[in-house]
Amino acid sequence: MDTRSLDKEILTLQMELNTTQSAQEIAGHGSAPYISLLASHEGLLRQKAFVVIGINTAFSSGKRRDSVRKTWMPQGEKLQQLEREKGIIIRFTIGHRCIEHIEGYHELSAKTKTFFSTAVAKWDAEFYVKVDDDVHVNLGMLATTLARHRLKPRVYIGCMKSGPVLAQKNVKYHEPEYWKFGEEGNKYFRHASGQIYAISRDLATYISVNQPILHKYANEDVSLGAWLIGLEVEHINEHNMCCGTPPDCEWKARAGKACIASYDWSCSGICKSVEKIKDVHARCGEGDDAVWSALL
Repeated sequence: MDTRSLDKEILTLQMELNTTQSAQEIAGHGSAPYISLLASHEGLLRQKAFVVIGINTAFSSGKRRDSVRKTWMPQGEKLQQLEREKGIIIRFTIGHRCIEHIEGYHELSAKTKTFFSTAVAKWDAEFYVKVDDDVHVNLGMLATTLARHRLKPRVYIGCMKSGPVLAQKNVKYHEPEYWKFGEEGNKYFRHASGQIYAISRDLATYISVNQPILHKYANEDVSLGAWLIGLEVEHINEHNMCCGTPPDCEWKARAGKACIASYDWSCSGICKSVEKIKDVHARCGEGDDAVWSALL
């Protein structure tokens, strides 16, 4: 065995060991529609899957969760059937007050690390997706798009952007560590918008293995981009993951090119999503049968 093969084998064993340790530390709720971020010492047998979709939500967002359940997220037997037949796992991700993770915008980077670590420990999936609870998703289009990239080893898929690094205090998206990005007025490196993005298995495993030493910036989407920018990763700029709400997504749906995700940029999600997402689903949804006919 040459040195490169030996190094690769050692790395694989290390990743497997860390994943096993993560599995022993993190417990889930079985078939319940949540990913628990509560630590446990019980071992878990990882389930094969095509994609794990974590819907980021907060304690106070019960109405948002209900609105998602009533629109694009299947329920009951349909949800279980989707897992069995398509390998599509959908869970809400929510923390617990009794652990270090605290719900809130400025803790999203920590929550993202915990989500990927928990999901990798519980499911051996080809892809892992994070989406906010005020975003409309067409599952068939999402699955079809991911399937096009399944033979690539390391992909990072989303609406890639590069916004200004905000040095001013007391403004939204202020970056306390602005000085690390160069002179004032510079922009961030290219990264996926935080409303929805997908990463492949190797990248999620990398985050799981290395989460104790991955630095958290003020903005969660910047943090993820920072964790991946130094790796051999293909950045895929997928504009269908950031459609606007009607009429934007409606025109595309009528043209037979339904969007993967729709939201309002001005609100970083669907504005007043509890009241509005049903209308977005009616006008921009791909139809309930689309995900079942998706070729994976």
